[in-house]
Amino acid sequence: MALTGFTASSSFGANAATPTQDTDLFMVGPKSGFTPEVGTLVSMMNWTRKITTEYVKNLDMQALDYLFDQKANSIGTLILHLVTQEKECQIQTFKWDRKAVFNETYRLASKLGDDTRQKIKGKKIEFYLNELTTVRKKTIEELKNRDDQWLMKVDHDHPWGTPVNHYCQWFHVLEHECQHAGQISLIKNRLPS
Repeated sequence: MALTGFTASSSFGANAATPTQDTDLFMVGPKSGFTPEVGTLVSMMNWTRKITTEYVKNLDMQALDYLFDQKANSIGTLILHLVTQEKECQIQTFKWDRKAVFNETYRLASKLGDDTRQKIKGKKIEFYLNELTTVRKKTIEELKNRDDQWLMKVDHDHPWGTPVNHYCQWFHVLEHECQHAGQISLIKNRLPS
């Protein structure tokens, strides 16, 4: 099926998040201020982040903390998990000092499960949106100083235990957010009326 545009009645369904009009957002590809491949990656990351933000921007604390069953993660936990995964990639690819940027909350959110469900709650949407914005701002600032050669650089000491290039690591941040945005959408559809 070919997609010619995004509307509330498109194949994404009536509850799908549709980005507000931003012409730059609808241009996937090289971006001014970045080398071509880095810019293309940034354009995709911007799209995905906009979708995630649209899903959650109007949720209250009760919705952010809602668990639809004993094994579910809350929307708030998933948002902070996305922030944590992006921070992990910053540490790995930008060679940042983990102790300087990874606090206890991020350590907790990096692993989803019982402990996380119990401890990450009681925050307003502004907290989560600020975390998403702050981590992405730092990513964009760093990527402006990188080029396509850096993006293709192979990391032979990656925690996955296999050689991984920086492009793959940042693509993982992108696809990871897509996966959790789907979970967020599912949880929103399960919220009590």
